[in-house]
Amino acid sequence: MLSALHHAIDLIDLHHGIEVDIATLEQDEEVYNMLCRADSIGVFQVESRAQMATLPRLKPRRFYDLVVEVALIRPGPIQGGSVHPYIRRRNGQEPVTYLHPLLEKALAKTLGVPLFQEQLMQMAIDVGGFSAGDADQLRQAMGAKRSRDRMEQLRARLYEGMAERGIEGADADQIWEKLAAFANYGFPESHSVSFAYLVYSSSWIKRYFPAAFCAALLNAQPMGFYSPHSLVQDARRHGVTVLTPDLNASADEAILEWPGESRALGVPASAAPGAADSGWGHEGPTVRLGIGSIRHIGDELAKAIARGRPYRSLEDLRRRVDGVNLMVLESLATAGAFEKCFGLDRRRALWSAGAVDQSDVSRLEGIVTGATAPTLPGMSEHETALSDLWATGVSPDGHPTKFIRPSLEEQGVVTAEDLRSMEGGSRVTVGGVVTHRQRPATAAGTTFLNLEDETGLINVVVSKGCWRHHRAIAGTAPALKVRGRLENVEGVINVIAEKMELLAAVTSTGSRDFR
Repeated sequence: MLSALHHAIDLIDLHHGIEVDIATLEQDEEVYNMLCRADSIGVFQVESRAQMATLPRLKPRRFYDLVVEVALIRPGPIQGGSVHPYIRRRNGQEPVTYLHPLLEKALAKTLGVPLFQEQLMQMAIDVGGFSAGDADQLRQAMGAKRSRDRMEQLRARLYEGMAERGIEGADADQIWEKLAAFANYGFPESHSVSFAYLVYSSSWIKRYFPAAFCAALLNAQPMGFYSPHSLVQDARRHGVTVLTPDLNASADEAILEWPGESRALGVPASAAPGAADSGWGHEGPTVRLGIGSIRHIGDELAKAIARGRPYRSLEDLRRRVDGVNLMVLESLATAGAFEKCFGLDRRRALWSAGAVDQSDVSRLEGIVTGATAPTLPGMSEHETALSDLWATGVSPDGHPTKFIRPSLEEQGVVTAEDLRSMEGGSRVTVGGVVTHRQRPATAAGTTFLNLEDETGLINVVVSKGCWRHHRAIAGTAPALKVRGRLENVEGVINVIAEKMELLAAVTSTGSRDFR
């Protein structure tokens, strides 16, 4: 993410004339509004399914809320039962209480709920009489591979200290359980503060410079939770135009372009405070995918091709750049890289690529035979999208579900956008490309699927029984149609799966599966 931020800051300086210093960014209500909606695809640390399900409930409104958000969705707080109590207390739904008055010193700033390693150390000092050195041993035990064994050795000592302070029985057991949960990894507060700076910085750039944010994320790949295609689709939903590679217009990596003479310095008016999130990128620059995003073209070859611009023809490219062979020419043609600069649509370019590759480079340029293609049928919008996905993994204007939406509507399949206005408890059918499969150790066998359609993401919760019944397709299908019950609570939308089917005729770039 540091690389992505560096890329974004450079792009903002170059194309908007603004020097961004992430150390001096002011706290901005618009940024927190965006995070409260869980509009956080691509944002450091808070883009996962679990974080996006927490943001609308936690409702971050100040920097320390982000510090807590980063620390909250971790195995330690989850298994220690800290997540839901903290959110209820944060929202005034539950009083702030302490297992013992001695714990208030350590836990007041997190509403009586232990979240950080430093707090657990302070708890051991306050209720167990540990010295600072003893507490540090406990901290080390939390992080060691055999932490449970080491913590058991400290258990008797802690119970003895608690007994001396009148803490016994169930209260002592609960305090120990909170401590033991952090053997599964609780965050240091200092670590969480550092991460929260990156959360806010990346959120601010996404909010005010969505094109630069998208290009920066593409240039920092591989990273994060989402594929380049999902990142581009999210940028488009925020009004950013993304263009496919062009041999003479593209650099080796993603760049920004201003259409015509429309360049304007500063924050685009479309991204000003109060603007609709669907239009933030409308008056800003476009994103142009890089030559390096094309299949079979590595970083060094992409740089060599970019250095040689402009080119007069496919033959000129092949003659001047070592490493450009038939496979590379065909990949460029399939990506549409010759359409604007040479007026060759993809099928004609593929035809020409074969003739150019077979030509004798020792002969004079311009006398290649057979390079002019006969009249060929044009590609449909769907075929163009498939070509984009094969060539770059990104189809800027053609999400796979877009082309079968009429059929999906006939089957009663609703979109991710439709779900926002539907009542919780209703039965719904949704469909999309599977972007993620997750089965966290803390979820007791529940599997979480993310589906993506042309309007957004859909979170699907699959019970152990439902997964077992549909495992033949649930674990491998590139796209699914899911029927289930809609949950819509505090802005968090889930579909509780009851039936799953293969969604045919949909191409995917592959899911990211986490276990």
